[in-house]
Amino acid sequence: MSSILTGRRAATALVTAALLVPLAACSGGSGDSAKKGSDAGSGSTTKLTVLAAASLTDVFQKAGAVYEKEHPGTKVTFSFAGSQELAAQVKQGAPADALVTADTKTMDGLKADTGTPTVIAKNRLVIATGKGNPKKVGALKDLADSKLKVVLAAPEVPVGRYSKKVLDAQKLTVKPVSQEPNVRAVLGKVELGEADAGIVYQTDAATAPKKVDAIDIPDAQNAVASYPAATLKSSQHSTAAAAFVKWLSTPEAQKLLQAAGFQKP
Repeated sequence: MSSILTGRRAATALVTAALLVPLAACSGGSGDSAKKGSDAGSGSTTKLTVLAAASLTDVFQKAGAVYEKEHPGTKVTFSFAGSQELAAQVKQGAPADALVTADTKTMDGLKADTGTPTVIAKNRLVIATGKGNPKKVGALKDLADSKLKVVLAAPEVPVGRYSKKVLDAQKLTVKPVSQEPNVRAVLGKVELGEADAGIVYQTDAATAPKKVDAIDIPDAQNAVASYPAATLKSSQHSTAAAAFVKWLSTPEAQKLLQAAGFQKP
């Protein structure tokens, strides 16, 4: 009887061992899968959000495509607005990784929220008129004509501040029919014929050559806009954000900016 029980116990032990072998194999497979999952995570797409001045809309969309091609695994999304709106977003804690403004004043006001900024480009003002310049606007002084419908950016907007600076320097009083939240809104009013003229950046006028004419403002009467770029301290992708900001100063990025009419920093 004892030998029969011993035999049964031995058989049970063998069956149990046989069942445990595939379970152990499954356990080892889970560990490998977890490892692979971790590796896959490290190679996943990094999504960067860049807050950028409205005047950079066209060129940054091109630059973003070039950057993504050169940096597989990085996706760049832009949010364009007036620099003052972007500053408000940063202060309110909007999730973003980098910031590019159309003036140093706005950027300087965000020192607690950004890394060290680098100026990546410069710009200058022009007077935008309807195609063919039907009102024959030739200079800044013409904008003071009360019969002319002039649109400007609001004073808190960089281009609005630059506009006020150049008009004040010429002792000109201009009463705009509207004050817009960013330079693209000013350009839009002129394009649609809702204004006879407006002050915009040279690069913005260049985006609509079939709809507006650009009247040059002499250097002695003009203002130069600087575009600083910086990472945001709240970024969840600080290394990738720093790489993108650094890339904006490379020859390839500078070629794109200058082809769009921006000046060297």
